[in-house]
Amino acid sequence: MSPSSLEGTNLGKFRILEALGRGGMAQVYRAYHPQLDRYVAVKVLRSDLVEQDEFLARFRREAHAVSGLRHANIVQVFDFDVQDDLYYMVMELLEGDTLRARLNDYRVRGQRMPLPEVARILKDVLAGLAYAHSEGIIHRDLKPANIMLTRKGQAVLTDFGIAQIVGSTQYTVSGALMGTLNYMAPEQGFKGQCDHRSDIYSLGIVLYEMLTGYTPFDADTPLAILMKHLNDPLPLPSQVDPGIPAELETIVLRALAKEPDDRFQSADEMSAALEQVAGLLPDTTRLTVPPPGGLGQAVFSGSERGRITDRRFADGDTEANLPRPAVSGVIPAAVAESPLNGILLSLTNTLAKLPIFNISPVSGVFGGLGLFVLMSGFAGMATAFSGRDVMARAWPVEVFLTASLLAMIGWGTLTHWLMIPGGIVFGNAVIFMYCTLTGRWGDWIFLWTFELLVVYISIALPVKLGKIPGASPIWARFFGVVTTLAAVTLSVLTIIIGTLVAR
Repeated sequence: MSPSSLEGTNLGKFRILEALGRGGMAQVYRAYHPQLDRYVAVKVLRSDLVEQDEFLARFRREAHAVSGLRHANIVQVFDFDVQDDLYYMVMELLEGDTLRARLNDYRVRGQRMPLPEVARILKDVLAGLAYAHSEGIIHRDLKPANIMLTRKGQAVLTDFGIAQIVGSTQYTVSGALMGTLNYMAPEQGFKGQCDHRSDIYSLGIVLYEMLTGYTPFDADTPLAILMKHLNDPLPLPSQVDPGIPAELETIVLRALAKEPDDRFQSADEMSAALEQVAGLLPDTTRLTVPPPGGLGQAVFSGSERGRITDRRFADGDTEANLPRPAVSGVIPAAVAESPLNGILLSLTNTLAKLPIFNISPVSGVFGGLGLFVLMSGFAGMATAFSGRDVMARAWPVEVFLTASLLAMIGWGTLTHWLMIPGGIVFGNAVIFMYCTLTGRWGDWIFLWTFELLVVYISIALPVKLGKIPGASPIWARFFGVVTTLAAVTLSVLTIIIGTLVAR
């Protein structure tokens, strides 16, 4: 049963009535429980995101934790279950719209959200966050699309635990990325590490967007967005609107500190700072236009979506199957500290654009071992058909294949440090190939200088690349592909020539 065909069917005791919306991780339906005469929202997780081995245990663990949250500013989860391989959560049905849609309405009218409304929403969200954090639950995907504004005037947090249920944020720039990049804390994007202070950072981005109409950091590629979160100074909200109180801007700046230790250390601490500012906020709506070129990427939805023609706006739904940012981004030139670094940056950005697919670590290991079997079979056939001892001259093939195995493991794990042993082994394989096929072992008297060069480059290059944020996985993939292709080509050539010169 696919999520697109659920209308009119039953999930457990709930009758699915209509689709309410779709995000990157799930689809939400309005449903009805006839025995309780209650309308609810049913969130069905995308089937293609379900991991077969650990998913069920994680789903039950996280859903159970989220269902234990009881707070006025957190959506209530009533039930969670599995039916026909569909994983779903049953939640209270909130009448209202998302903060994302509210911000979009203001954008369409050329307005910004009034400061008292900003403060009220922020206060509600902080109250919900403070409670969840006290229960040991981190949201991990805080953004306007996950904040509901009810008709009663409350801001309610939704989608607690969804990012963790679908897959933990240990997948960072070297894998599929959970969460929404424009709102993601630097440590969450690059290290896969997040705690309650990561939620504070994401909420700081939401606050920035409520004040200015834009998120502060935007770029053309996922990796470039993450790099801006990590390195770029925050554009001051007062540069967009001088009318923003300095005290409120101070809250934004502290919430968006690059280092978690420099932020508010709790939602309660941030809420206390907001209470001191609330009395200073004027009750006015400032009619302004976005700054030329914009400060960042905004999100939009709601009934007014069709009226927006500015394509800088983009969908803010969580997208768990984003292209791997580590291998599709552009490294900012600001990290270049020398001409050599500048060259490496240029090469890295060029390599990042190559259409090289990703492989898993397991695929890397078995792919490398598979090449051993393939080349051994080829050498065996050459020996059988020629009647000669081919491997007596073609034994460097095994050294080439060892280099390709290391390269493919680095490719699968997106670890560029395997370029060190892989490069040294490959360079030696080239020397051995020359010596065995020509019989000129005496040429080592000058070939040792080539050996030193191979060792130096194999060590120096990865060390230099290790200082460039985001470069490691890009070069790991490139080295894996190039080394594997070169190893296979030279192995075949070695076997052919070895067959001709063997006795």
